[in-house]
Amino acid sequence: MKCVTVHGRHSEFQRFRHMVDIDPAPLLEMDEDAALRTILEGTATETGERFFYALVENLVRALGTHGAMVTRYVADQAQLHAYAFRMDGGWVENFVFDIPGTPCERVIGQRQLVHIPERLIELFPIDGSLREAGLVSYLGMPLLDVGGEILGHMAVVDRRPMPEEARVLAIFQIFATRAAAELQRLRREADLREREEKLGRLIDSAMDVIIELDHNMAVTRMNTAAEKSFECGASEVIGRAFRPMIDGASHEKLCRLTRHLIDRPHGQQHLWIPGGLTANSASGSQFPAEATLSRFEVRGDSFFTLILRNVNDRLEAEQKIQSLTVEAQYLKEELKFHHNFDEIVGQSRPLLDALRDVEQVAPTDATVLILGETGTGKELIARAIHSRSPRRDKPFVKVNCAAIPATLIESEFFGHEKGAFTGATQRREGRFTLADSGTIFLDEIGELPVDLQGKLLRVLQEGEFEPVGSSHTKKVHVRVIAATNSNLRQSIQDGRFREDLYYRLNVFPINVPTLRERGDDVALLADAFVRRFAQKMGRTLQPLSPHCIRRLKSYNWPGNVRELENVIERAVITAFDGRLNWDRALPESSAGPPTTSHANSDMAPCAPRVLTVQELQAAERSNIVLALEQADWRVAGAGGAADLLGMNPSTLNSRMRTLGIRRPL
Repeated sequence: MKCVTVHGRHSEFQRFRHMVDIDPAPLLEMDEDAALRTILEGTATETGERFFYALVENLVRALGTHGAMVTRYVADQAQLHAYAFRMDGGWVENFVFDIPGTPCERVIGQRQLVHIPERLIELFPIDGSLREAGLVSYLGMPLLDVGGEILGHMAVVDRRPMPEEARVLAIFQIFATRAAAELQRLRREADLREREEKLGRLIDSAMDVIIELDHNMAVTRMNTAAEKSFECGASEVIGRAFRPMIDGASHEKLCRLTRHLIDRPHGQQHLWIPGGLTANSASGSQFPAEATLSRFEVRGDSFFTLILRNVNDRLEAEQKIQSLTVEAQYLKEELKFHHNFDEIVGQSRPLLDALRDVEQVAPTDATVLILGETGTGKELIARAIHSRSPRRDKPFVKVNCAAIPATLIESEFFGHEKGAFTGATQRREGRFTLADSGTIFLDEIGELPVDLQGKLLRVLQEGEFEPVGSSHTKKVHVRVIAATNSNLRQSIQDGRFREDLYYRLNVFPINVPTLRERGDDVALLADAFVRRFAQKMGRTLQPLSPHCIRRLKSYNWPGNVRELENVIERAVITAFDGRLNWDRALPESSAGPPTTSHANSDMAPCAPRVLTVQELQAAERSNIVLALEQADWRVAGAGGAADLLGMNPSTLNSRMRTLGIRRPL
């Protein structure tokens, strides 16, 4: 036999060959009754591996051989692994050998007892282990289960001839039968353990609560989901009454149904529990649960399996799905929204100042208040802040406070429960929930109703609110960016805006310049709009001429960038022969004298006209900037800007703040 051990020994037999030989009693002198008594007494109290050690030891003693073994057959490796192997009075541990070329190959291959009384080495010359050990004879027998499958084998070896004796073979077969029975028992135990482990994993992996109860309604088993839902470990409740884990009405219902199941015929002892049960967790909270109940018997005792499904988990999942659906719909609407342009266009100093503020505040979580006239691009500034912030991958949710009816704006902000008001047919998440972990942009914040301003202040300070019709507080982590074209300080004086909310919003103000303050940006924006609309309409147009640019810059643009976009789109629509039609596009106050031909549409600048208040402010701003530049941005003192303008320095400082004039970096 080829000797292979996990410890890497070259030959266990060789070590035992040099031991003091034990001179067993000859087989012919064996006492059969004593041998049987040895089997029974030596193995009666042992099981498992200890049984095999006892069996092999008593087998050697009964038959008087030099060695004996009991092995386990590993078919896919063609190997035998010894449970117990005794040789020359000592144990050979972890003994594994390959079957081919050994006498054991016949035992396994022929599935029958093999007896080689002598000349063992001559019959198996390739097995060097036999020669090393000096073995002469061999007796082996397969160990089979009831279905004929080979479980292993049992063998004895000797250095003397082993003549064929009926009583020896009988005793050997008795030992083999005992070994096969123990192997089958171990196989059944292993199969049973495997099934129990699979069943345990199946139960513990279930999302539903599974609880086993005995006939006294005491807990005998519970799965991992039950431990989580009831907030306690299985060891804390097994063996105890189930009564505290459900409310009183549920316990009465459960007891009534268990009695009902006992009277049902076998195969029908299961049912849904109408209305479910109300469960109590260890922390004192309750949760409603759908439930099923079934009965089974073990050795005449009744047991019940109670399966609970936490309805709150299902409701939360449904609410999450609904929330994601609403968010997806909102994002779809955002994708449909037609932005002015992909990037903010412009190179003027006022715009660059505003963009510098964006870069400074974007990485923080500071609340931002964007100030500027209508149409200046306040939303683009808000999106630029979000896209450059750590929240860039989270939602950007926009709310126009002026576009939502006052009666619905609280629900729009914070959501509502089903039935909270007439028309609330289902639960809905608010914009603050949709923006959780992201950014919410509150446009036209000056139009927010006074009674809602306090709730907004709470969200800004505490990060929490209650949906309409709910008593449960929700927590959110949202960055707020607000925008307005109104004078919030005047609104505070008029009692239309809370002063504490103003200061909470005005952490970092950004002034967006008007289009008339941006100088040559008008031409850059106009060119971008022309290219975009021309591509959209499939038209080829001539570039803007210097005369076109002068006409655009001469207009005051009270509607700012939004008005410019509309004018350019109108000019592209009415373009003729590759030329933009400014006579149709520009407002009358900016248009030149009427023309008779589209070909001559680029006319001289318009006649003098009355300036608007906005134009006067722009002129005042330009004049102040000119004085500051000439005075090297000194306000007071001789030769300062105030001296050049003939006004008090404090008055000049006040006008500079009002007009948003700051010294460039």
